[in-house]
Amino acid sequence: MYSSHSRIAGHYTVENRSGMLDSGALDPINTSKRQPVLWFACAAMAAVCLIGNLGAIGLVGPDEPRYAWIARAMAETGDWVTPRLYGQPWFEKPILYYWAAALGFLAHLPAEWAARLPSAFSALALALALGWLASKHYAHSLDSLRSPALAAPLLFTSTVAAVGFSRSASPDMLLAASLTLAMASAAEVLERARALRAHVLPVHRQQAVPLALFGFFLALGTLAKGPAAALLAGGAIGLWALLTNQWRMAFRLARPIAVVAFAAIALPWYALCALRNPDFLRVFLVEHNFERYLTPMFYHREPFWFFLPIVLAALVPWTTLLWPAAREGLRLWQHKSWTDSPGLFFACWALFPVLFFSFSQSKLPGYVLPAIGPLALLCAVAGTRAAERSLEARLVLAGIGSSWLLLGMTLWRAALRDRVAISETSIVVFALLTAAVLVGVGLLGRFPLMVATCLCVVALSVETASLTVIPEVDPFLSARPHALFLRNDRHPERVFTYQLRRGWNYGLAFYFHRELPEWSPADPEAALVLTTPDGLTEIRRLGRFHGSLDEPYVGVLYVPIERESR
Repeated sequence: MYSSHSRIAGHYTVENRSGMLDSGALDPINTSKRQPVLWFACAAMAAVCLIGNLGAIGLVGPDEPRYAWIARAMAETGDWVTPRLYGQPWFEKPILYYWAAALGFLAHLPAEWAARLPSAFSALALALALGWLASKHYAHSLDSLRSPALAAPLLFTSTVAAVGFSRSASPDMLLAASLTLAMASAAEVLERARALRAHVLPVHRQQAVPLALFGFFLALGTLAKGPAAALLAGGAIGLWALLTNQWRMAFRLARPIAVVAFAAIALPWYALCALRNPDFLRVFLVEHNFERYLTPMFYHREPFWFFLPIVLAALVPWTTLLWPAAREGLRLWQHKSWTDSPGLFFACWALFPVLFFSFSQSKLPGYVLPAIGPLALLCAVAGTRAAERSLEARLVLAGIGSSWLLLGMTLWRAALRDRVAISETSIVVFALLTAAVLVGVGLLGRFPLMVATCLCVVALSVETASLTVIPEVDPFLSARPHALFLRNDRHPERVFTYQLRRGWNYGLAFYFHRELPEWSPADPEAALVLTTPDGLTEIRRLGRFHGSLDEPYVGVLYVPIERESR
């Protein structure tokens, strides 16, 4: 195959000593036998991490029930253009998540599954894209956990970010997956143009298909969260072009076929929504994009360094692999062989979202989710390379095990803070035992064994928490059990809220299928008021309730308001 292209073949395969970020840094893994048992086990563990027990807890916070309401209303009304919250247009986010979740409601799935499946499937697509990228640029074999093609998706699916956001009813994971697929398509274009080294010589030189896919997936990201998708992709590619001086290759991604594919997918909904709603462009683009980024109008102001600990926490338990990844990147830079390195492209892709949103005046943890995928890929390759250096491997892998101590202590403090009725001692004991086992595995210096063990522990932890811990937490965080408790109330029209946080108001509204009005002290009639301890104090001060409550404080208080005497 390479006989007539020996010089080119050497370019792709000889430069193997430059380090992890070099595509040739990993020797090909040649095994004659495939291992379907390994594939099945990995798929099962990944499914538990990303999809298992999506309905273990009800919709929480202000965002999940609000987004779910809009998707359910879309399915009920048949209006697939204008997102509506309580009957009014709501332009905080674009349409893709609502479409995906509305399909779940049309299929009569449980509310939590309908609302969260789009994120779960997006996380799965992201993981598969990472495996495909690793197979193209590092090692194509899927017969061993020594291969980044198998390790990269498994590392991603077992991170805190993947487990958490795959269970979030929000468009964050849809954006991350769309951007990952778009960047994978961009990498394919650059590889076929020989701007990026690959594990094997590219067979196809035609770029029409990957260019069209680049525009298609970038359009999906734009339908998921707006212009941020194009900004993040363009910024990452621009950073790579700046460092490598390959601007001509970067502009290749803006060829007409990519632009047409992007416009054909993204623009129709934006145009139709703007025609039906004259305020759409002002509210969505100006208020929820430009003003959100440039001003603290949404009260999410954080320091510039806010995302540094967020990224480190999001990668748990694999955070310590950033150290060998950084060392290999530095070595690659010193060897002057980084200009066509795929690792540099992935590093720019991971770095730019963190830098871009660090300058934003509004910061939320989900903003840097698009960086976690490429970081997991780089960590997988770094772990494979570190396994060849026994002392470093032992220290790094032992650090992976010790991260479970930090995770356990965080959960323990959360249980104490929220007064959850579970044994805090059991959390500490589980964290200590898990950390001891994983540190022991790490000291053996075997990266594949650590991947397998850690994946099993994460899957077991997720499943155990879903069956034992989360049901105890549910009443403290979700309105679902409270709505079920009050479902057969004899006077539903006399159920009110009072001084609740907005997350509880959105959650109760979703599960009651209507907005619950705020109780007014001027209302003289008897009522049942859902409130907080502070609200109860105020009601007592007003003389509308005397005595004590029969139920303890579990998320909300049920306060029977007495009819005002005249």
